Amino acid sequence: MMSSQINFLKPGLLNDETISSWFSLRNHGSVQPELDIPGLNLGLNTHEEEKNVLQNRKLLLAEIGLEVHEIAYAIQVHKTNIEVVKHGGTYPNTDAFVTTETNLALAIQVADCAAVLLADNRNRVIGAAHAGWRGAVENIIPKTVKKMITLGAEVKNLKAFISPCISLKNFEVGEEVATQFSDEFVDREHYEKPHVDLKEFIRHQLLGQGMMESKIELDTHCTISDERFYSYRRQKEESGRMMGIIKLN
Repeated sequence: MMSSQINFLKPGLLNDETISSWFSLRNHGSVQPELDIPGLNLGLNTHEEEKNVLQNRKLLLAEIGLEVHEIAYAIQVHKTNIEVVKHGGTYPNTDAFVTTETNLALAIQVADCAAVLLADNRNRVIGAAHAGWRGAVENIIPKTVKKMITLGAEVKNLKAFISPCISLKNFEVGEEVATQFSDEFVDREHYEKPHVDLKEFIRHQLLGQGMMESKIELDTHCTISDERFYSYRRQKEESGRMMGIIKLN
């Protein structure tokens, strides 16, 4: 039974008869408001009791119509290990998934980083990647695309969703981070310290793999300035985690 209290973003390019996808919102005030971290916090790596996070995950699965064995969760470490998965479960030291399995959802958790969801619905290959600045500069997105191609995906068919994440306006960094990005993605003119455009960097990487611009859906919302989202920079230890989820129907 649908709870109707849980709100998601539904990527326009990645929801049709072959693919379903979701990006969970914070759902502050409507889901478990009495918890230390109110809302639909889905992160076991947060300062919330495990049983409460597991209850939130149970609510999530009920809402999107999945059994617990039909979803793959990652224990993310800001690196570039990509798992080819055939079964649900929890995968340690993993920042991206790819699969060709039907009814196996891939989940990536974020709270300022981007969740990037990918699909070739013709060849029935999907992927999901966690792209913070570390993973991004280590090319986790191009590597995930390449891994999908090894499973039969074709770049001309690929569609992508770049989730809400930290915006250029709010992503202040030190030079040690800024110098890892090419200058076109770093604004040193309008702020005291460098600011990085993570969203555009990821979009540029997808285009660099040969993807069509019209098949890249970039959500412009900023997790720091929009309180519908959890934000680690804004909330520190009081931040929960959201999830980007994709599956083949």
